[in-house]
Amino acid sequence: MPIIHWFRRDLRLRDNTALTAALLDSGGAVLPVFILDDALLHGKDVAPARVQFLLDCLRDLAAQLQQYGARLIVRRGQSAQELLRLARETSARAVYYNRDYTPPARARDNAAEAALNTAGVAVKSFRDLVIHDPDEVVAMYGKPYTVFSPYKRAWVALPKPAQTIKEDWAINTLQPDMQHTSVPAIPTMEELGLATAQSIPRGGETEAMSLLYQFVTSRRMAAYNTQRDFLAEEGTSRLSPHLRFGTISPRLCYARASATLSYEFPARRRLSPAASDPLKAGADVWISELIWREFYCQALYHFPHADHSNFNPAYNAMQWGSGDVELDQRRFAAWRDGRTGYPIVDAAMRELHQTAWMHNRARMIVASFLTKDLLLDWRMGESYFMQMLVDGDPASNNGGWQWAAGTGTDAQPYFRIFNPVLQSKRYDPSGRYIRNYVPEMARVPDAYIHEPWTMPAPLQNQVGCVIGRDYPAPIVDHATQREVILRKFKEIRS
Repeated sequence: MPIIHWFRRDLRLRDNTALTAALLDSGGAVLPVFILDDALLHGKDVAPARVQFLLDCLRDLAAQLQQYGARLIVRRGQSAQELLRLARETSARAVYYNRDYTPPARARDNAAEAALNTAGVAVKSFRDLVIHDPDEVVAMYGKPYTVFSPYKRAWVALPKPAQTIKEDWAINTLQPDMQHTSVPAIPTMEELGLATAQSIPRGGETEAMSLLYQFVTSRRMAAYNTQRDFLAEEGTSRLSPHLRFGTISPRLCYARASATLSYEFPARRRLSPAASDPLKAGADVWISELIWREFYCQALYHFPHADHSNFNPAYNAMQWGSGDVELDQRRFAAWRDGRTGYPIVDAAMRELHQTAWMHNRARMIVASFLTKDLLLDWRMGESYFMQMLVDGDPASNNGGWQWAAGTGTDAQPYFRIFNPVLQSKRYDPSGRYIRNYVPEMARVPDAYIHEPWTMPAPLQNQVGCVIGRDYPAPIVDHATQREVILRKFKEIRS
């Protein structure tokens, strides 16, 4: 009587909590299954880029399982029904899975568990997606944290769980092929009726492990705290899609970074003593980013209304928009298409269209611009991001957008308004990022790259970037819009 391991956001073999438990409890008789649920494929915020990345992850997972005599069972349908069907076909005695914490995922899992228990199939869930469950990091009297800094202090103070599998552990006891469990091929995008023109990064645990190794053994870890915000630099780990789909565990990421902090990581010993402080600083800041991920996860878990509404209900009274519906629609379309007239905003949106990814600093800039300059509802941007991002994570995306809008988890949120020109000058000083994604500005001199509308007309003609013809004029005046949004927030707060 085997145990079914239900793969979801844990598409890996290394350090997989529920998979390890299933192997131990079953003596190796484990049936690995992934269910392509229609909610996963056809919801309003489904991104073809994420589906393509997911299929890539599944192929990598299937190839790894095959090395150990097992086949990944792929089913398509409603999760509870497919799990019940597989349990009956194989006489499975239990289903093990790793917990997810978003409101739709919890509803799905509760329905599946109820159906399986009614049929006499045991269900066990495990902590794996995060290092600390949402209920572990709480304030006095069990109240959840709503501000990051105290949450981080509490998170850091907790003992960390160990990895569940050593990297060299051989998974050689998985259940061999069972002929009575139909194992169809992993479908293609065409078979699912989806397509994308975006350039998608490679998915799968193999790629995730390679990216982590490159990050921690290169100068990027040491320079992370000083270089991560510069848009034209390769200063980040690029692991966000892999953490989103669980092709790498957060415990392994934390272990690599914390080993650097404790001077145990081999790369540290190749550095001179003088180089140790930058390496430690970079690792510390990267760990903070892992903590931000868990902070937003627990915020959505404890406050599920934030999935569709303002985290801070006081801002439900906010009247988004200019009052002119057609004008707001045109402004949103300009933002979406990278035609706002602000080069840094347009470059970021075009990066999203081309690569299905956007630099985190750029995400903050474009989110602030949509909400604070265009005065549009953050939910419009949040939904669009989920439709386009390969790493679109419901909790992090929601938390980031509400942080930018000033309606979310923050002590003093409303007066944080990014100036797109100053952000551009600071984080893309030479304009390399802008020129890469806004080719019509390729010949614009550095002195005007951040504010091309200030170029003299003869120079515009000379460089082939006439404002209003080759590149749009700014659709709003930042200084004016800043005063409007501040007034709106102050009226609500008073």
